[in-house]
Amino acid sequence: MSTIVSISTAPGIGGIGIIRMSGEKSFEILDKIFKPKTSQKIEDIKGYTMKYGNIIENGNVIDEVLVSYFKAPKSYTTENMCEINSHGGNVVVKKILELCLKNGAELAEPGEFTKRAFLNGRIDLLQAESVIDVINAKSEREAKNGIKQLEGFLSNEIAKIKQEIMDVMINIEVAIDYPEYDVDDVTSNQINDMLVTVENKLVKLSKSFDNGKIIKEGIKTAIIGRPNAGKSSLLNAILKEDRAIVTEYEGTTRDTIEEFVNINGIPLKLVDTAGIRDAKDEVEKIGIAKSKEIAKDADLIIAIFDASKDLGKEDLEILELIKNKKAIILLNKTDLKEKINENDQKIKETGATVIKISALKREGIENLYEEITKMFDLNQINLDQETVITNVRHKNLIDQAIESTKKAKDTMEQKMPIDIIAIFIKDILEDLGKITGEIVTDDIIDEIFSKFCLGK
Repeated sequence: MSTIVSISTAPGIGGIGIIRMSGEKSFEILDKIFKPKTSQKIEDIKGYTMKYGNIIENGNVIDEVLVSYFKAPKSYTTENMCEINSHGGNVVVKKILELCLKNGAELAEPGEFTKRAFLNGRIDLLQAESVIDVINAKSEREAKNGIKQLEGFLSNEIAKIKQEIMDVMINIEVAIDYPEYDVDDVTSNQINDMLVTVENKLVKLSKSFDNGKIIKEGIKTAIIGRPNAGKSSLLNAILKEDRAIVTEYEGTTRDTIEEFVNINGIPLKLVDTAGIRDAKDEVEKIGIAKSKEIAKDADLIIAIFDASKDLGKEDLEILELIKNKKAIILLNKTDLKEKINENDQKIKETGATVIKISALKREGIENLYEEITKMFDLNQINLDQETVITNVRHKNLIDQAIESTKKAKDTMEQKMPIDIIAIFIKDILEDLGKITGEIVTDDIIDEIFSKFCLGK
């Protein structure tokens, strides 16, 4: 393989800039551009050490740097690796990158370092995918789950299930190859017990995706209400900053505003929408239509009403919109004289929880958090005690494995020959093998690693 190089830190000004290089010629290239303060030769430097020195071009010092050394196979990629820690800033970092390229390295593709770690057998495909989950994590729980997967928790779970299948497959192969031996009854009992156990474990993993989706994607939450009900004030209160424009004029919010906030370690994706009313302005009409569409697709609707005013036509439309959906009704402006409350018949008909708040004074917001936590059982998501899948690809393959399990059970009930049953059992193994990358096409590998950033 070629020797690859890339900038691993984000562009812009910073304290440190890191240029990462991996491949057989890493140290050879480094030797041409780096002069340690000691007289020690590059090839004599021990792995897992750092050396202070200068990056040199034509005798001129480009920058003072620290270089980390990782010798094969004990490196991230299992190849010779080095990381040049320079001063941050675009000019110096790019110059060092250019020197590496000039002396024989090739520019790395997105995710190529992690891809090499996978191809070289250091990590499986599931662990490789968890790297991007850690990088893109929007909450502590998502980061924690990504680290667990990187450490191999789900991979180990899959391996245990596969081993249970393989233990029975040995006897199946004996029964197929040596039909003269009377092992059919024993084998049938073993197959049945194994399939029941495997199916239960796979179903449990599949169901964990419900929590996993919340951990990874957050709870898509639409804030809806008529103009001046307090939607933007609510968003500002939750974010504890003036993110949305608040005025006394109706129709100020014409487009959606999206922000993330963490509740018990779970990201809440808040979408502030245009106020729902009979608008004459064409642009506002489009915004209102978009608001209704977002509310339709949301995991949670927060419907906010001005409690100091009687329910109007638009309010009744909103109440109709949230029926039979996960919704919370906020009665806002409780600092003013109330004209509507939780006992209003139209509000009670929705079945939604009602909470009184003052968005402007930022009162009652904690009660909203508590209700969301209870509604989505956020306190029940315990990453220390359960394995949770967050990746759609893994979920689909596990579901495929469950279907293969059911087909194998059906063939057994139909008293089909054991070699037919074996076909479906092998399908289970294949589905699980695709998760960890034991069975995978180049197209899937390329697609997965294309989502990575440069230098990772």
